[in-house]
Amino acid sequence: MAGGRIRARIRRSHLYTFACNRSPPTTDDENDPANGCSRIVHCNNPDIHDKKPLKYCSNYISTTKYNIITFLPKAIFEQFRRVANLYFLLAAILSLTPVSPFSPVSMIAPLAFVVGLSMAKEAHEDWRRFIQDMKVNLRKANVHIKDGEWGLKPWKTLRVGDVVKVEKDNFFPADLLLLSSSYEDGICYVETMNLDGETNLKVKRSLETTLPLDDDHTFKDFTATIKCEDPNPNLYTFVGNLEYDRQTYPIDPSQILLRDSKLRNTAYVYGVIIFTGFDSKVMQNSTKSPSKRSRIEKQMDKIIYILFSLLLFISCISSIGFIVKTEKDLPHWWYLRVPDSEGLYDPSRPVKSGFYHLITALILYGYLIPISLYVSIEVVKVLQALFINQDLHMYDEETGTPAQARTSNLNEELGQVDTILSDKTGTLTCNQMDFLKSSIAGTAYGTRASDVELAAAKQIAKDFGGQSQSGTPNSWHKSGPDFGEEEIELETVVTSTHEDERKPAIKGFSFEDSRLMHGNWLKEPNADVILLFFRILSVCHTAIPEQNEETGTFTYEAESPDEGAFLVAAREFGFEFCRRTQSSIIVCEKYPSPVEREYKVLNLLDFTSKRKRMSVIVRDEDGQILLFCKGADSIIFDRLSRNGRMYEESTTKHLNEYGEAGLRTLALAYKKLDEDKYHAWNEEFAKAKATISGDREGMLERLSDTIERDLILVGATAVEDKLQKGVPQCIDKLAQAGLKLWVLTGDKMETAINIGFACSLLRQGMKQICIAATNSDALVQNSKQAVKENILNQITNGTQMIKLEKDPHAAFALIIDGKTLSYALEDDMKHQFLNLAIECASVICCRVSPKQKALVTRLVKEGTGKITLAIGDGANDVGMIQEADIGVGISGCEGMQAVMSSDFAIAQFRFLERLLVVHGHWCYKRIAQMICYFFYKNIAFGLTIFYFEAFAGFSGQSVYVDWYMILFNVVLTSLPVISLGVFEQDVDSEVCLQFPALYQQGPKNLFFDWYRIFGWMGNGFYTSVIVFFLNIVIFYDQAFRSGGQTADMIAMGTIMFTCVIWAVNCQIALTMSHFTWIQHVFVWGSIAFWYLFLLIYGLLPNALDMNAYNILIEILGPAPIYWSTTLLVTVVCIMPYLAHISFQRSFNPLDHHVIQEIKYYKKDIKDQHMWKRERSKARQETKIGLTARVDAKMRQLKGRLQKKYSSMSNSGVTQQT
Repeated sequence: MAGGRIRARIRRSHLYTFACNRSPPTTDDENDPANGCSRIVHCNNPDIHDKKPLKYCSNYISTTKYNIITFLPKAIFEQFRRVANLYFLLAAILSLTPVSPFSPVSMIAPLAFVVGLSMAKEAHEDWRRFIQDMKVNLRKANVHIKDGEWGLKPWKTLRVGDVVKVEKDNFFPADLLLLSSSYEDGICYVETMNLDGETNLKVKRSLETTLPLDDDHTFKDFTATIKCEDPNPNLYTFVGNLEYDRQTYPIDPSQILLRDSKLRNTAYVYGVIIFTGFDSKVMQNSTKSPSKRSRIEKQMDKIIYILFSLLLFISCISSIGFIVKTEKDLPHWWYLRVPDSEGLYDPSRPVKSGFYHLITALILYGYLIPISLYVSIEVVKVLQALFINQDLHMYDEETGTPAQARTSNLNEELGQVDTILSDKTGTLTCNQMDFLKSSIAGTAYGTRASDVELAAAKQIAKDFGGQSQSGTPNSWHKSGPDFGEEEIELETVVTSTHEDERKPAIKGFSFEDSRLMHGNWLKEPNADVILLFFRILSVCHTAIPEQNEETGTFTYEAESPDEGAFLVAAREFGFEFCRRTQSSIIVCEKYPSPVEREYKVLNLLDFTSKRKRMSVIVRDEDGQILLFCKGADSIIFDRLSRNGRMYEESTTKHLNEYGEAGLRTLALAYKKLDEDKYHAWNEEFAKAKATISGDREGMLERLSDTIERDLILVGATAVEDKLQKGVPQCIDKLAQAGLKLWVLTGDKMETAINIGFACSLLRQGMKQICIAATNSDALVQNSKQAVKENILNQITNGTQMIKLEKDPHAAFALIIDGKTLSYALEDDMKHQFLNLAIECASVICCRVSPKQKALVTRLVKEGTGKITLAIGDGANDVGMIQEADIGVGISGCEGMQAVMSSDFAIAQFRFLERLLVVHGHWCYKRIAQMICYFFYKNIAFGLTIFYFEAFAGFSGQSVYVDWYMILFNVVLTSLPVISLGVFEQDVDSEVCLQFPALYQQGPKNLFFDWYRIFGWMGNGFYTSVIVFFLNIVIFYDQAFRSGGQTADMIAMGTIMFTCVIWAVNCQIALTMSHFTWIQHVFVWGSIAFWYLFLLIYGLLPNALDMNAYNILIEILGPAPIYWSTTLLVTVVCIMPYLAHISFQRSFNPLDHHVIQEIKYYKKDIKDQHMWKRERSKARQETKIGLTARVDAKMRQLKGRLQKKYSSMSNSGVTQQT
């Protein structure tokens, strides 16, 4: 067989109590569940669905923003949503008229370049999405064509009604009704990780009437009709019926195979397509690719509005001045030959001429609105994205996957995140369960520490190491040579032997304790209880063994990863589950002597989220009937007999320790059944199973509860849900950076809570607020309003509890399930729910659908008004990834839907720390400083044009040569500002990670608030005043050449322009904290290029026309006043900023100023104590993460030490008296 595996063919439905019982056929229309449903599917006849009125959608899917038709209009709309682009479009149109002071080419070319570059970037990013979509659409599916013939077709061509054959490990191409499978009773296993994030396999079953359709040729004459619900996003419900062989059979969700889920451990299945393409449930849960803009870009639009208002204001002043001049003075200036032929200068119509001049002024002063800002930001963001992609610290060596910035529009948003919404499975965890510890007969076994224990122990050791040098009271050390240190050692996991972080040799088994291995448990005092413990592990399950033909070893396909870990553990302990038949389980026991034991399976009471336990009733080889039970400790302990509580106290203590270590725990118990009592119970149970009344499930539950009483406790297991590498440390660092973390998972509540403990989102002592709707029985009886009132009551009580809490160290966690969340997200309740969630240290939402993930994300985003980041790895996370301000996909996992919908992709959750704390912090500050500087330099330059125009009688004359104005933004000031946006670092990456509180500069928007924006604009205004008026004062009536000539307009404009170039480039040099050779070349090279340009320009023929021939060599260069004025103006321009930063660094320094000074004087090397102290101060106070857990442990430990020290002091005083 393929892969060397053997699988026994058994009828799995015989094992199940609740889920797998067949529904009998019915012909009663009153009981038809699909009454009122409008969708009709003609099985094996897809042509009918191509015609009206049925005409269902195709199976083609697209996640792109654009298509060939919509690209131009939508992309152009996106570009001209930017206010500056809209202004320059208008200016470009007006440049075609005689009123323009510039040529049309000089206005249209820059706009076309900027818009074209941005559209090309959008097209490239959307093309990548299209390629990924086509990879999915062109996947092949085996489809029944006609007359028993089958063929391969692309997914996109599949139609409703097609019968398809899906083979093992393939995805389902659409939503299917399961008809049959390779198992004779129609069972198949499905992995739904892409839908709900769960990795445990789901059991699906076909209707019994379609079981004979188990071969390709049987579909030759197959016809049937399905009447079912319309397309909807509900993953866990389905209403419909199948009309086949003149009978009607109800269909429920256990017969539905959803698109993007995968067939596992089943050779093949046959199914008929019900929903295709965007009608499928996974696509119904998806949302359209949004067009995201950063907050800074939106705020930048507001600044553009302000500058546009300034532009309009000074243009109006200019126009009014022109009207006055035209009416009063122009008639006397006969040499100007007015009015002109075009009517632009007409003293008889001054208002009309003033209107034309208004348009001229709007174009002339356009340099206040920086068109090159957008293209410069695009270039900077692309280069920033390149650095993110090339960061080796975010490269995953195991999968060979680098980080990927899939869009560069949101780089700066990474530095302003307030709330992270994370998936669990595949994002925080790596989908692996390891058996780690156990408690048997009140004795704890398992010496290996969990990842959480190791991380916390290292943190405690580090913190105590620092405190023992400075922070621990000296009296503690004086109390005795080993006092304090011994206490710490007792509270700390010894980690030295685990520094190599050994990986388990056996997948699923990380247990280390020689007392139980290799049969050594026979020497233990409670060997009989240990034997029973191992037998429960090997018998109480629903798994199927698979033997590898080459090695002879067994692996197990279980419905949950926990169950698989238990069986691997039992195998390693010497109790190998090796075979399952229709009615028995065979276990090979090595100890005390090798023997193969058979257990007859009489009943199996399976696990449900409501029962929180599972039991199996077996008859052993001695004829004894036994009930083996495993489940949540609270459930099991409530069902113990008086004589079965011998180990309850010690087991409870161990369970608490395991929970603190972030482990998933289950309690194990058993019971011997009397023959007569069992038969009496079994008769009732068989009747309940056979009933078809609506209360069937309730009857089975009550009977199960009856038999699962008076149990005897055996012990407990502790399984580690393996987190991805570095997850606890990453969460801790993000918490120290002031970020909040919500976990949204499709897993059940118990699983999510266990992961919460493992990630340190939860800890012992944290108060949990669990919001849950009333049980399902009550939901039937109560109205929706009553349920909502109950939930609202719980939310109100939780909020009140937080308000009344007086302990400053108290932490609260909010836990809510999907059913309750559907009510909490309604308009009349969602704000109360959000207010409660914001007050809690951590929030965990369980059993949530993809749609609910998106709705929760939207609520947090809109309700808080702060930036949200969503991170996930599956198709079920696409909705929240697209809804969040920033979407991050985990690549390298199964399915790439999350990555294709994301803005950034990383291979491991731990890389999120560097993506935000380092790259996010840098990108935010770089973009913020870059934009502020851009407005500064354009105001400084643009206002000088206005001043001169006013000085020249509002004539519309520019003081600068056209070439100067073109070069200002394109060459002379563009490269320095790009280098600022790409290379600037206030601190290096290591310091960013050591001082996570620096990240809060982004969420607080310290570098792009209105105070700072207006400060830079004011600085630009000041610079413009100094540049113009100081030069006018110096050169107005001053002979500056050796021949006694005064400065003409060209010389004056060139001198002023030289001062502007020097002032703005020196300003950016002062702004930079981190210099590389590239920045030096760009900043000083720009100034050098200006002089080179003047040299070359003065030699060109057209310089004669402008009276600028040899302007540098003959006119300006030989004049000392030119150079001294340049120096004077530059120094006066930068003095206010220099004074400001000097004052700030001296009297009100920001965090990075302090760190820069420490690094500059190398105090981090010379004074390690101070460096550690500053690091400990530079973290946000947090109630989640390893640090919070360690702090809580330290407070507890210090309290005990202080109490012990006080008692010792008191006893010493007593002895002296």
